[in-house]
Amino acid sequence: MPKGFKKPLIIILVFFFFLTFSTPVQSFLTLPTHQKISVGDELSLGLKFPPGFLEQLSIEVNDGQDILNFKNTKFNFADISPVALEPGHVNLQLKLFGIIPIKKINVDVVQNIKVYPGGQAIGVLLRTQGILIVGQSPIIDANGEAHLPAKKAGIEIGDTIVKVNDHYINTDDQLARLINELGSRQESINILIKRNNNFLIKKITPIYCSETKTYRIGLYVRDNAGGVGTLTFFDPISRKYGALGHMISDSDTNQQINIKNGKLVRASIQGIQIGKRGQPGEKVGIFVENSSLGDIQINSFCGIFGSLRDLKIINSYFSQPLPIAYANQIKTGYAEILTVVENENVEKFSINIEKVMPGRNDGKSMIIRITDPKLIKKTGGIIQGMSGSPIIQNGKIIGAVTHVFINDPTRGYGIFIENMLKEAGLIKQKDLKILGHKTRDFFSSYVTKNRILTENSRKKRHFLGGYLFVFVEIVS
Repeated sequence: MPKGFKKPLIIILVFFFFLTFSTPVQSFLTLPTHQKISVGDELSLGLKFPPGFLEQLSIEVNDGQDILNFKNTKFNFADISPVALEPGHVNLQLKLFGIIPIKKINVDVVQNIKVYPGGQAIGVLLRTQGILIVGQSPIIDANGEAHLPAKKAGIEIGDTIVKVNDHYINTDDQLARLINELGSRQESINILIKRNNNFLIKKITPIYCSETKTYRIGLYVRDNAGGVGTLTFFDPISRKYGALGHMISDSDTNQQINIKNGKLVRASIQGIQIGKRGQPGEKVGIFVENSSLGDIQINSFCGIFGSLRDLKIINSYFSQPLPIAYANQIKTGYAEILTVVENENVEKFSINIEKVMPGRNDGKSMIIRITDPKLIKKTGGIIQGMSGSPIIQNGKIIGAVTHVFINDPTRGYGIFIENMLKEAGLIKQKDLKILGHKTRDFFSSYVTKNRILTENSRKKRHFLGGYLFVFVEIVS
């Protein structure tokens, strides 16, 4: 390469490098090619180019112009923002100078969906399908020797016990009694376990434990769990609700909890442990007696879902349902969350949406920052127990809080409301592109019978199970 061309080439490459990462160019590169809006919404692409450049961009409507209130086949966003009149499909072609095609955009116009925002503190009670194995427990025999017969047989932490011989297992007490009974008769047992959706049979001989005076197979197990979180939304017509915004996993194994049944109850926040850098905070809550709200039918990567029995849920901010916003309608900037930090009082706090990521495939759809001085003083930012707190922007529900950054508790992630509505069955499968996947949960602040258990007392109760924890995911 001639020496005279080297320096200009470097300058040009540097220019294009910084241009690529500029806000206007990024707004174009991240512009979704498939978008959704509700009937009555304006069609806006959210491009952040200067007005002079926007005048050079035109939109050609290839199909579906009757769905918009603008009947021409071409328009310019600098002059008009069309409004969707009815459900349907619109095909758009973005052109530069009216002749150079640069991007195709498909827009689905769907019926306007309205739901009530939540924000209430809720208690979650779950009964698992089968018995979850959460640890190994050495058996000390009469000679003082330690044995782990279940581990030796190939049973692993995270497996679920489904059957012992011909008996289906529903509770940890039933499992303990059956093992002791068969062991006292010197019988080997066949245990049917579930591991990663596969079923395996393991043969084990129980060993007499000199400490407990019973026959055991050397396992810690759990048959139920629960926690404190936040209600995201509910639909008064179908009575369907969504909460948490992420999956409930076992705190010891990080495995998804397969629920047999569950119950939603009211919770009251009795204290706050303030979050600090490297040390996530949490809500300390109790269940309100005789306050059943509904059932729990689904535990998925988007949260928990079910039906409400009691629709008399107090939210002083909204007496009417709110419309929802789809991913392409969410903007960076000011928004608000609803959550409880004392007793059962739902409060509104300001946040900032720093980044919207419709292309993410892990359920972390938005990066948010707590900006409300009152909330920061009270909690330090996002804390465990805030999972599911609805996010509202421009009068629409856009998502829910799900994660906290462990190194900066004022920041975290949120999930799109459309993903949660799909899981609840309020948006049809064909109307939604799934944007998330299974995530890992982090739980602490175990509570049983309205009292907090320390980490040491929790370990002593391993075999009985039945923990209560608060929900929010933590990311480094």
